[in-house]
Amino acid sequence: MKNSIRVARAERRMTQQQLADAVGVSRQTVNAIESGRFIPSTVLALKVARLFEKPVEEMFSLEEGD
Repeated sequence: MKNSIRVARAERRMTQQQLADAVGVSRQTVNAIESGRFIPSTVLALKVARLFEKPVEEMFSLEEGD
């Protein structure tokens, strides 16, 4: 699964810790999602998309073979 969290954070000059605090997870979880080592729950993906005011499909997408 690909995601555009890192780009969205950069656009808002937001740190991983600030994002983590806003959606109720650890900074390590944000790092793992951004690097593709962890797939977020539906609820967490929706929270992230809402925070960045983007459709969830714009924030997360399946890669070939997913």
